[in-house]
Amino acid sequence: MFTEAVKPQSEERQALLEVVNLSVRFKSADGSLVHAVKRVSFSLAAERTLAMVGESGSGKSVSSLAIMGLLPARSAQIDPESVIRFKGQSLLGLDRAAWRRIRGRKIAMIFQDPMSSLNPVYTVGDQLAEMLRIHEAKSRNEAMRQAQALLEEVGMPEAARRLHAYPHQLSGGQQQRVMIAMAIACGPELLIADEPTTALDVTIQRQILSLLLQLKQSRRMSMLFITHDLGLVGEFADDVMVMRNGEVRDSGSAAEIFTQARDAYTKALIHCRPDPMTPRTRLLTIDDWQETQATVSGAEDEDRTVMPHEPARDPMKTQIAAEAGDEQPLLEVIGLRKVFARRVGLWRSDDLVAVDHLSFRLFRGKTLGIVGESGSGKTTAGLCVVGLHEASAGQIRFEGKDLRGITEAAWMPLKRRLQIVFQNPYASLNPRFTVGQILSEPMYLHGVGASNADREAMVKQLLDRVGLPAASVNRYPHEFSGGQRQRIAIARCLSLSPDLIVCDEAVSALDVSVQAQVLNLLKDLQRELALSYVFISHDLGVVRHMADDLIVMHQGKVIEQGCASSIYSHPEQPYTQALLQAVPRGFQAHQVQGA
Repeated sequence: MFTEAVKPQSEERQALLEVVNLSVRFKSADGSLVHAVKRVSFSLAAERTLAMVGESGSGKSVSSLAIMGLLPARSAQIDPESVIRFKGQSLLGLDRAAWRRIRGRKIAMIFQDPMSSLNPVYTVGDQLAEMLRIHEAKSRNEAMRQAQALLEEVGMPEAARRLHAYPHQLSGGQQQRVMIAMAIACGPELLIADEPTTALDVTIQRQILSLLLQLKQSRRMSMLFITHDLGLVGEFADDVMVMRNGEVRDSGSAAEIFTQARDAYTKALIHCRPDPMTPRTRLLTIDDWQETQATVSGAEDEDRTVMPHEPARDPMKTQIAAEAGDEQPLLEVIGLRKVFARRVGLWRSDDLVAVDHLSFRLFRGKTLGIVGESGSGKTTAGLCVVGLHEASAGQIRFEGKDLRGITEAAWMPLKRRLQIVFQNPYASLNPRFTVGQILSEPMYLHGVGASNADREAMVKQLLDRVGLPAASVNRYPHEFSGGQRQRIAIARCLSLSPDLIVCDEAVSALDVSVQAQVLNLLKDLQRELALSYVFISHDLGVVRHMADDLIVMHQGKVIEQGCASSIYSHPEQPYTQALLQAVPRGFQAHQVQGA
């Protein structure tokens, strides 16, 4: 667990950062103003960690950009009564030269997506050295030596060699280490970390968080940590501030927030996160929690495992699924192997074995979970199943028929029955198509529906099934939130009435409440349509909620395999045990460590 103990808030300690009545508005396309942040106030003392928690749209990232002076000047308006002071100096209205003396040297920021923050055409060493040459007036040789020392400080393996690597040649965790090295290069007193671990595996997430805390202590920095996961910050934050819809809903020490939360929204965030140790039949959303609490007269129902809105099971469909499973598996993978050829120089190759002898069986109406770190081969296996990668060896049998080596003409009818939901709904939906076009195009290509009118009616039924209004047909993907886009992606899969859906990290980037909505939707559809899922994720809490059977992969190999509940309760392999131990436990883990 994390090693930093909770410190009592000191009234006498001088604030390093003060934010008073911060209000930010944005001009929309029609000229109206959108109030993104509403009179937010907080302070951060030296050498303390303040966690700013909230869902997408809560205003937490806008607040951090206001502190850094990075809001777009053309569209953002900060109200005149707003105050932002760093060590007593006002940060509002500074010119470019003044900001250059502060950014990087006094206040530094780590952004959520390192690949969009790092320059793809410059090596890691060049980008680190550039900061040192600009802010510290170092020579190129001195800057490169210090850049290597920084990479070593943040735990980069083979730091001297990584200096000459480009960002795309590094893993996600290594890219984030580079971003941390850049942030601490000039010795800032305040480090702002905006969702730095959201899309990382649990083990890499723990490494990055432990690194941040270690650097905070060794360099005596303060840290403003921004996240949507309240359970995560319970292990290391000194103070917590909860935001929703641009407003502060709750604030106090970590102990106060987790043991004596005053606001219903804070309580909902604590209880809505999937927990691999205490699985629920149905996940709570924010609205579910607040509605339940209103009917329970304020009594917390932590042991509740079935929400009152859970759909009733259809006994006929359950029986059909059971009978189908008893006869033969819907999908059977035998000795699947996938090798990517890599050329090293002119004469030598270094082949990458992404999946090595993977075997499993999946029955109708069931879910197989595949977990593992990045590079474990789980996504490659899913892509092989749906034919987007060609397997190098082994068999992929769908209803007894081997899919390997079949013709494109034979694949066409099977594409309707084998679908995939990708991780990033922003990239998987055509931005030039309306929702109606996105959903009707697969129907048209596969001959579903007798006419355009039939397909339009089916599109509206699909939108209703995934909980979106019929008026969505004429809107474009950018007009929807991340959770709504993922619902559109699911509706697109359902448009062809599939039997099997591969969910590849389908909820990894979603807020806890939106994540719960999508997972509940997938469960409901499985009960209604007897769907089978291959559910790929690095989030063990999510997989525990979804999976009947579980495969744990590492470096292309199966480490552990069997009934999901048995593996979670009694993991046999050290790697599986390490994955489970890396899952954030919230404030309870903090208390256990301090005992």
